[in-house]
Amino acid sequence: MPKVAKELSPLALKNINQPGLYAAGGVAGLHLQVSPSLAKSWIMRISIGSKRRDVGLGGFPSVPLTQAREKGRQLREQVAAGIDPLAMRKEARLALESRQAALVTFEKCAERYMMAKAGEWKNAKHHQQWVNTLKVYAYPVIGKLPVSEITLAHITKILEPIWTTKTETASRLRGRIETILDWSMVHGYRTGENPARWRGHLDKVLPTPGRLQSVKHHKALPLENMPEFFQELQQKEGTGAKALLFTILTAARTSEALLATWDEVDLREGVWTVPAVRMKAKREHRVPLSPAALQLLSELPRMKDCKFLFPSSRGKNLSNMVMLTLMRRMAVDAVPHGFRSTFRDWCGERTNYPRDLAEMALAHMIENKVEAAYRRGDMLEKRRQLMREWDSFLTSPAIKSAEIVPIRKQA
Repeated sequence: MPKVAKELSPLALKNINQPGLYAAGGVAGLHLQVSPSLAKSWIMRISIGSKRRDVGLGGFPSVPLTQAREKGRQLREQVAAGIDPLAMRKEARLALESRQAALVTFEKCAERYMMAKAGEWKNAKHHQQWVNTLKVYAYPVIGKLPVSEITLAHITKILEPIWTTKTETASRLRGRIETILDWSMVHGYRTGENPARWRGHLDKVLPTPGRLQSVKHHKALPLENMPEFFQELQQKEGTGAKALLFTILTAARTSEALLATWDEVDLREGVWTVPAVRMKAKREHRVPLSPAALQLLSELPRMKDCKFLFPSSRGKNLSNMVMLTLMRRMAVDAVPHGFRSTFRDWCGERTNYPRDLAEMALAHMIENKVEAAYRRGDMLEKRRQLMREWDSFLTSPAIKSAEIVPIRKQA
């Protein structure tokens, strides 16, 4: 039978002022633990099965001596009855955590997911799109609902009203809800099937998005009209016109051109290097600059303390709407992004350059994963010649012909 130490009085326990472990007496194994900071707490040393365990009983004096002794006696009685008190504590804690997890709402999970993935957003606009679609369509139905209680009925209630009228938005929303529910399952907030999963689940309930609406591509200017439009654009004044000229000459995405900075451009080598963080594929992209592009850059005015090639009047980057507004004023039935399509048409119809070279000029990923894994170069010098020929095509004399489709909309 365990030896019972001499009983210490509450006053004696209070007067202990040295770190250590002191037997309190009254119950075998009951000790007062004093930390280096002189904080005091109760420890019950007891053998559970073949192992000796230290069980915490609370702090002193918030748990007085009489209560600590009573807790110690109860522990000994439980062990004598074949009960593991530590296992019981663990089970109780897990049960509490499980009940708390079951009460975490979908909105809270969405917020935590977006916060965890904040560093992966392509830009602030992408993040805002997530927030907006969830706030408008998902939160009114499941926002305050415990994520563990969301079912297929809830998902269809969200998606069905917009599935055929706003198909693209609905499809993206479904994917976002699925991702958040997956995240909640990984974190233990729900179990079972993901009711927002498409394959083998929602595809049995909702029509296939691709059969509801055809994909709408960006409107592009016909290839035959490019020289005429480009020469007309060269006559326009303003930063927006210069930005659009540069975008066309480099076959870049509008965001890449509008956010271009002087430290990305090497005028001597004739190369514009777009950092990976601003590229859709998250890979650095080198753009060989044609003679017209270099001349345009050399003539650009530089605003003091401004890093952008095409700054606004306040020294910030231009808005995405600047180039589109300019094209509308020119009555052109196309959008700035469509010039990439026109460039691709020119590569395929007017040149003998290989397809991969044209795709690389557009910073598209190589579809063949094996080939992509082995390709290390970016064929810069070959692309330089390609961009020179594109430059020559754009600046060539415009051909007037009754067979050519007008670049302006019909009144």
